[in-house]
Amino acid sequence: MSQGVTKLIHKYLRHDKKFPHVWCPGCGNGIVLGALIRAIDRIGLEKDEIVLASGIGCSGRMPVYVDFNTLHTTHGRALTFATGIKLAKPSLTVIAIMGDGDATAIGGNHFIHAARRNLNLTAIIINNQIYGMTGGQSSPTTPYGSYATTAPYGLIEHAFSIAELAVTAGAPFVARGTVYHVETLEDLVKKAILKRGFAVVEVISNCHVQYGRRNNMGDPVTMMKWMRDHAIRVEKASSMSIDDMEGKFTIGVLADVEKPIYTEEYQKIREGAIKGRPTGGPGHG
Repeated sequence: MSQGVTKLIHKYLRHDKKFPHVWCPGCGNGIVLGALIRAIDRIGLEKDEIVLASGIGCSGRMPVYVDFNTLHTTHGRALTFATGIKLAKPSLTVIAIMGDGDATAIGGNHFIHAARRNLNLTAIIINNQIYGMTGGQSSPTTPYGSYATTAPYGLIEHAFSIAELAVTAGAPFVARGTVYHVETLEDLVKKAILKRGFAVVEVISNCHVQYGRRNNMGDPVTMMKWMRDHAIRVEKASSMSIDDMEGKFTIGVLADVEKPIYTEEYQKIREGAIKGRPTGGPGHG
């Protein structure tokens, strides 16, 4: 282990309290955790400046392992807790880590409305296309025809795309990476944290135990090679035909625009209420 890696482990992880971790060998969650702490280190944030909130699921264990201000919340509610924290203390860097089922099934309404409001926080969604920790049930991103414990004869529902959903819901920064493209992922996470507004990073990951095993996807290395072979950078995808993109997915920054920040607009409302007159919002000064 290199000296730099050892330094990061001792700086950011509760290495002497909460390890060994509970993730399956080969799980992509550890890669996401590594990209997150390296991005934070590159930005230069102090640990007390960060809040990491999670819901329930495999990704929900991540706050347990990092030495930040952390919350392990209820299923699908990571963004509601993150919203409250950000409104109470806007100066904090608030990050919500979620899985595909946690964020877009039981937490689906919270997700789309957090994007619509443009809260100044970061949502990292690890998409392994299944409910991993709770038994291998199908999630909103499980591909059509795949097998799961709730679809033993094949899934007849169609999956939706998390990143494209975030763009449509109004998130000003949306990106997608994979656990294979590690350096790209680290860069996307850094950009998301630095973005002023609601920033979403969807991370395509592998669950070789609950999803890969049932669908003959192979071991973790094989599943990561699949990501390598099917991920197309957005710059290249823009010049490809629909037929050429069949079965592929894009990685990189899908949206990056500027919008009014909810927490800043909310502060104007508070100031107006204290003064006893309307302020903030369109048409108000």
